Amino acid sequence: MKLKIFILVSLLSIFVTCKDNRKEHISQLVNEWQEKEIVFPQNLVFTRYATDTTDYQIPKSEYKVLIYIDSIGCTSCKLQLHKWKELIHYVDSVTNKNVPFLFFFHPKDSKEIRYLLKRDGINFPVCLDMEDQLNKQNHFPSDMTFQTFLLDKDNKVVILGNPVHNTIVRNLYLEQLTGKDHSTKKIPKTTAQALETERDFGTFDKIETKETYIEIKNTGENPLVIVDISTTCGCTVATYDKRPAKPGESLRVEIKMTPKDTGFFDEVVTIQYNSINNQPVKVKIKGNVR
Repeated sequence: MKLKIFILVSLLSIFVTCKDNRKEHISQLVNEWQEKEIVFPQNLVFTRYATDTTDYQIPKSEYKVLIYIDSIGCTSCKLQLHKWKELIHYVDSVTNKNVPFLFFFHPKDSKEIRYLLKRDGINFPVCLDMEDQLNKQNHFPSDMTFQTFLLDKDNKVVILGNPVHNTIVRNLYLEQLTGKDHSTKKIPKTTAQALETERDFGTFDKIETKETYIEIKNTGENPLVIVDISTTCGCTVATYDKRPAKPGESLRVEIKMTPKDTGFFDEVVTIQYNSINNQPVKVKIKGNVR
């Protein structure tokens, strides 16, 4: 799949409300990276849980996914490791584990990376690139949206974009890897609403994990299917009913909050579904961690 198609169908549709200069910047960025070869430094060191060194060599597979995480901002929010875990499990099941996922971290705090990897059970090799060698050799875009790449066997970029942050990009990855259309464009559309749009966890201790659920009601005339859920913080994990809901029925979304820091939080859970107007359902969760 050519990245020109990726521009027209995916990125520009994501930023339909942004200014023309933003669209032009995205278009130029993707064209710049089209079929660009990623150069991997020599003597890379991979570890498990960012602790134990492991003898791992980057395989020469037909495809590989490269994820670069810089030291800017909230690492947990950017990573969404639980979503990567789900995606990797699915890709492994449909490709017979033939697509490696290469995580490169340039962390400001290696202890945080170690904590996140252990918390989410990510036990495959990752690279702690303390000197930022990979970025220095390839000069990745500064926008984290464009720091993830699907590469071919020659390490050339096939698709640019993060598949766990955007459903459209995820479908493009899966279509390229499996040769099948994973989009929801053929699913009949409907409307939906959250029976509650806000949950307040109140004040609780940092060692606590808070859990709740919300119901998404099908208010339209066709079956309701939840496609994806994203959160604004990696401390919040959401799971959902995979079955379709008939008109008038509801689907359950379970939300679990495991705080990493103290203080007030005000996060948004975004539920993507087969919407008539492509508008997701959004639910706010808030509270105070002491």
